[in-house]
Amino acid sequence: MDRINQHTAPVYEAMLELRKRRVVPFDVPGHKRGRGNPELVDFLGEKCVGVDVNSMKMLDNLSHPISVIKEAEELTADAFGAQHAFFMVHGTTSAVQAMVLSTVRAGEEILLPRNVHKSVINALVLCGGIPVYVPVRVNHQIGIATGMALSDVERAIRQHPQARPSLSIIRLTMALPLDLKGIVELAHQAGMKVLVDEAHGTHLYFGDNLPISGMAAGADLAAVSMHKSGGSLTQSSIMLCGKDVDAEYVQQIINLTQTTSASYLLISSLDLSRRNLALHGRESFEKVSSMAEYARAEINEIGGFYAYGRELIDGDSVFDFDVTKLSVFTQGIGMTGIEVYDMLRDEYDIQIEFGDIGNILAYISIGDRIRDIERLVGALEDIADRSAAADRKELYCGEFIAPELVMSPREAFYAQGEKLPLEKTVGRVAGEMLMCYPPGIPILTPGERITQEIPDYIEYAREKGCSLQGTQDPECREMRILTEI
Repeated sequence: MDRINQHTAPVYEAMLELRKRRVVPFDVPGHKRGRGNPELVDFLGEKCVGVDVNSMKMLDNLSHPISVIKEAEELTADAFGAQHAFFMVHGTTSAVQAMVLSTVRAGEEILLPRNVHKSVINALVLCGGIPVYVPVRVNHQIGIATGMALSDVERAIRQHPQARPSLSIIRLTMALPLDLKGIVELAHQAGMKVLVDEAHGTHLYFGDNLPISGMAAGADLAAVSMHKSGGSLTQSSIMLCGKDVDAEYVQQIINLTQTTSASYLLISSLDLSRRNLALHGRESFEKVSSMAEYARAEINEIGGFYAYGRELIDGDSVFDFDVTKLSVFTQGIGMTGIEVYDMLRDEYDIQIEFGDIGNILAYISIGDRIRDIERLVGALEDIADRSAAADRKELYCGEFIAPELVMSPREAFYAQGEKLPLEKTVGRVAGEMLMCYPPGIPILTPGERITQEIPDYIEYAREKGCSLQGTQDPECREMRILTEI
């Protein structure tokens, strides 16, 4: 079968044509190509504000695409090896939620690793699905959850024979993927749909010697953050469908929550980024891999830091390694990841993706340069030298906490509750979510019972500078807990 011509960009080309026509706008947005807001034009530029337009005939409609958006989505599906692709303008959060909402109904089960993104839990609050958590393995050396082992997934499937569950798989941000193809085969044999969160996985579709992508592994649905490693504007993502997926039904689900006033800045950035990746992606991500490997080697020469790589592959919960991810364990220099994260930003003007209790993640992608890598390595070397002269304290190595699930997230979220200080919540059931962000993996979700280790971990994370979010209390010092349990 002949591939589609990937040199075209239908939405982008339609917007160029619109600009040539100099259409007089008596529609929204109200800034009227920027004339009503000169400061916005000064800030963003006339070209940008001039194409911030609303849906019209020549530009198609994201909620019901029939022309240029439809063509652009078909090009995207072809480039990513999918049966269908949807442009998403509410980020990968909305794509993840649409995946769950299109496969799970109230009272149905979905198998999950506990370390899913908060968007999955929020989708379960909306649809009333029941999470069944598959155990995740933990690497105690670096204090992170690695992933689900194939044997654990198989056991979970056997233990739920009466259910019609789906299986949601997280694409770990720390570069440690699981046996995706093996898990997909197991799930499909059991009649289950497989949903893959590939928020950090755009490059997997365009790189050699990288972990397998969701579509290549045979997944049913995948949510992909084009803006993370694909080059599109922040908040723009795509949702991919495999074979035997009712794409028309998925479109209806997407339309339940996605805006009817989609930004053409985001849509056109997806169109252009897809073209760039289809034509140049393999070359680009080969350079990204080389830069990340170079950085990994240089950081490991410093001493104290551990930039881990393929040596962590065990063929089980760590089935492969994403070499583009520069993940570094920091506690060898006596500092937590979040402390190194803060120092890099505040003292060296280097902004990395995130830091947690034990690690930092520097996101390397198509816009990075080797001199930026060298600046990061130099800053880490300086931080290590400074830490050697300081008194090192014994650090807590972040462990993965798996609380007991007492009731479904939806039941708990809408149940009657009361607010209590965190230290007084032990033994009670959470009615809301609490997490460190980034990356947004909940420490607690609605419906989970609180044990003493949870407030202890939260206070330690707070003391070290992690950003706590999720509770009604902006300071995250109180939590809504259920009164009926």
